[in-house]
Order: sequence, then C-alpha cells, then structure tokens
Amino acid sequence: MLSRIKQNAKQYRFLFEVLVKRDFTKKYKRTILGMIWSVLGPLMTLGVLAIVFTQFFGRNMEHYVIYMFCGNLLFSYFRESTTGGMTALNANAPIFSKVNVPKYMFVLSKGVSSTINFGINLCVLFIFCLFDGVTFTWKFVLLLYPIICLIVFNLGMGLILSALYMMFKDLQYLYDVFTLLLMYLSAIFYSIDAYPMQKQYAFYLNPVYVYIRYFRKIILEGTIPKWTFHLLAAGYALVALIVGAVIYKKNNYKFLYYI
Repeated sequence: MLSRIKQNAKQYRFLFEVLVKRDFTKKYKRTILGMIWSVLGPLMTLGVLAIVFTQFFGRNMEHYVIYMFCGNLLFSYFRESTTGGMTALNANAPIFSKVNVPKYMFVLSKGVSSTINFGINLCVLFIFCLFDGVTFTWKFVLLLYPIICLIVFNLGMGLILSALYMMFKDLQYLYDVFTLLLMYLSAIFYSIDAYPMQKQYAFYLNPVYVYIRYFRKIILEGTIPKWTFHLLAAGYALVALIVGAVIYKKNNYKFLYYI
C-alpha cells in the first residue's frame, strides 16, 4: 500500500502540485484582496467572538483572546479541510472519469491547501501571542505533535466523507449541522473548568477539542500534556485514517456509478 502511494506520488507529482495550487487560489478568485482573506477572514471572526463573548466568559480569564484564537484556528482548519475533502471527489469527477488517476489525490490536495492556509494563520497566532505577553518557551516545538495528528485526522475524515458523499448527497447538509454542533462542543469561547469532572471527561470524546486543549496547554499554561493525552490524540488520528482508507478502498470502484 505504502509503496504504491509512493509510486503514484512520483508519477502524478505535477498533477498533484497543480491541484494544490488550484484549490488554494480558487476560493479567492475574483476577489479584490485575494489571498489576504486567508488571514483577514479568521481575524474578523475572532474580532466578533472577542466582542460578543469577552463580557460573558473572558472577564476572569487571562489571555482570553489567545484562548479563543487557539480554539477558532484549529476548528476552522478542521472544518475547512474536511468540508473540502468531502466534496473533492464529486467536484473532480470530470477528471477521474476520463483519466485514470488515483482518486485519493483530490482529497489529499484539499487537505494540503487547507494546511497551507492553517500555517499562515498559525503565524498570525504567534504574533498575537507576542503582543499579548504570552511567554514563548521551547515547549512550543511540541505543537508539531497535535498539528501532525490533526493533519492525519482531517485526511482520514476527508476520505470517509468523500466516499459517503459520492453516494449520499444529503450528507453535505447534515455535515453543516454536525460541524455547528461540534463547534459549540469544542469549548472555543468558554472554559470547561466550571463543569463537574464527569462532564469534563466527556469533552475528550471530541477529537477536535483534544487538539485544541493540547494547544492551550502548551501556549497558555506552559505545560506538557500527560502521555495518555498524547496517546488519545494519536489514537483519534490513526483510527480516522484507517477507517477512511478502508472505506475508500472498499468503494473506490463504485464512484464512477454515482457521477
């Protein structure tokens, strides 16, 4: 499997690069500010959240804007990557119906373009941390761990959603509702500390919250999560990838019938 993926990566490298470039620039086509919106959009969203929720949740919380920024940044990346991955196969059906190319490349290109956008906004987060007086330590290097886990998790979810969406177009509307619910369950603008311990543990059933919590522990608390936390983050990523790969492989030959 891995050797086949490596072989396809070399053979279709040029196509993959074109797909990534197209996916990253397409959504800013015919806009005046262009790719500046990749930074401006999240900042405007953060500004609205800060204005609305600071008076309710952030009065007694230090670095509340950074707290929200961490949550909003990771959740937006998850939503953009998985939503794009869900429609990737259907949107590129005219290509793979005529040319024999690995279909997972379309899902992967969506993930890479979303990751580039995430990387740009991550730099903005660090700038905000600098101005807000957050102490930078060597532990920030460990942020690579949840980032890698989230990349893998998003890829797995993209494979799952793209395969299901080819067969059930209603999934797009259901997923919009699901991501809205998940946003409120990811503690983006509030803290779970006021909840009983049993309810706090329930939040860790949400993979997105696990990755958000990891970021906050490193950036705001300056602490390294426990080893069980690392296993949980990696576990969610690997399960999503394995399930996605199985579903994709099982239904790969059926996709042409649903175009």
